[in-house]
Amino acid sequence: MSLTPVKPKSRIDLLDVYRGFAVFGIFVVNSVIMHSTFVNQDAYLAQFTSWYDRGTQQLLQLFFYTKFFPIFSLLFGLGIAMQILKRRKEHQPVAGFLVRRMGFLFLFGAAHIIFLWSGDVIHLYALLGMSAVVCIKASNKVLLWSSLLLLCFPFYDLLLGWLFNSIHFDPYVYLEGFDGERINQIITEGAYTQGLVLRLREYVVNLPMLFGFLAPIALAMFLLGVYLGKNKLVYDLKSFILKLKKPALLIAVITNSYRILFLTLFTSIDLYKTEGFRSAFIKMMVICDVAMGLFYLWVLGWLWYMTPFQKLMHPLKYVGQMALTNYILQSAIGLFLFSSVGLGWYEQLSPTQVALLAVSVFIVQVFFSKLWLSYFKYGPLEWFWRCLSYKTLLKIKR
Repeated sequence: MSLTPVKPKSRIDLLDVYRGFAVFGIFVVNSVIMHSTFVNQDAYLAQFTSWYDRGTQQLLQLFFYTKFFPIFSLLFGLGIAMQILKRRKEHQPVAGFLVRRMGFLFLFGAAHIIFLWSGDVIHLYALLGMSAVVCIKASNKVLLWSSLLLLCFPFYDLLLGWLFNSIHFDPYVYLEGFDGERINQIITEGAYTQGLVLRLREYVVNLPMLFGFLAPIALAMFLLGVYLGKNKLVYDLKSFILKLKKPALLIAVITNSYRILFLTLFTSIDLYKTEGFRSAFIKMMVICDVAMGLFYLWVLGWLWYMTPFQKLMHPLKYVGQMALTNYILQSAIGLFLFSSVGLGWYEQLSPTQVALLAVSVFIVQVFFSKLWLSYFKYGPLEWFWRCLSYKTLLKIKR
């Protein structure tokens, strides 16, 4: 029985636009973290008091943070569901293929962490992807309710803390003695091997955020993506987007009202200083941020089908077709820009400069992706991943 990959011509352009858009937003956020790690970020940003730097930080909080990671998680679940359905229709094996494909993706993520950047999420997606065969068998109600409950459940940090205490594991000890000054010195002056060790330490310290914050959101959106793929809504996106117009606009108004109040008012009131209420305020902000990310998808879809702006959005699809390559490439570029491997600009730029730099790099990626795809069918990493997944050497040239 043959193992046949999805042909490039069968791709849905809007989904690639979505992926390209997600890659852009993720890089803007990741650039901030690459430029100044969580350990020293608050102290570093506090020195920038100009209206434009403060404004940049507010814009990032309002329009970028916790918006694009959920988008990519949804698209990942959607893509896997579509692939499973296609393979079943063609009577091709699913479980073994999926385990192999996700296994190699996990190895890509592990290599990404070790050699480029500790903030990788590919390995997390690989773990989620292995559950897709089971998830796609669930009913629509189970998928939707599970997605909603996973997103809204407020006690992940407590559960993870209990688990770590049970196994006597304290991730934070791995950065004991690593203050902002020492981290700065290692990144900007240290050898590449020192940076590699630091990345591994950072990854372990970030485990509570990865599995207590990002993983539940990723799983919730992954299940929503599986639901969309299972019900083949992607094949009639125009009608689906038109049906969602009123609820999408209503949700956008409600969630944005809360988000603006949170950023401008709620954090300064006495109630917010109470631990229980503060957690509730923050959880609502996260839910609203995720809803905003979904609203972005609706807006892009509406612009794509209902306005003349489709041509302006086309460049995003080239990046989206090479999402894995561009995601890894962004980390390599970040390593070059901010560490001793290259320019050593770590904590040397203002928030506005970092944001403009991220936008500039992404524009270069758009041109690079378009040029590459004019000669080749797949991005380099996409091609390599396909070859490993299908156990054959696929033709890459057009």
